[in-house]
Amino acid sequence: MTEDPKRSRTVTWDDPSITSQAAQQMSGREFQEAMRDGRIPGPPIAHLLDFQSVEVGDGRIVFACTPAEYHYNPIGVVHGGLACTLLDSALACAIHTKLPAGVPYTTIELHVNFLRPLTVDTGPVRCEAEVIHIGRSMATAQGRLIDAHGKLYAHGTTTCLILRGNG
Repeated sequence: MTEDPKRSRTVTWDDPSITSQAAQQMSGREFQEAMRDGRIPGPPIAHLLDFQSVEVGDGRIVFACTPAEYHYNPIGVVHGGLACTLLDSALACAIHTKLPAGVPYTTIELHVNFLRPLTVDTGPVRCEAEVIHIGRSMATAQGRLIDAHGKLYAHGTTTCLILRGNG
């Protein structure tokens, strides 16, 4: 008897407005810590791709993810979008840890270098990000996507626009 090739996965998430409202009331670091600790819901993208925050510091954050079959692209490895999403999220959230309550920000540039493919055999990976520079209206950060042995799979940088006040 052959195995059924069909797979399925159910994804659930909380109303994202709960999280975005909390962001207005807390500093970036407090907000990131609250998501890490489960006191406020994580974003839907984290549920969809199955990643979570595991460390939060001043200008630093770490996300964890285990590559799975549902992350695969048509050529049999994890789609590069997973690495890009992990890096984009971690880099921006590292910057967020340095911002006061209610100050929005957005990625305006993301650069990612892919070094080797992720597969289900890779096991858990960590995306470690840290702020390089933070100014009044711009911030930069760098990050690395590594496995449990410290092997580097991708690295990247970002520039974020900080939207303080009216300017």
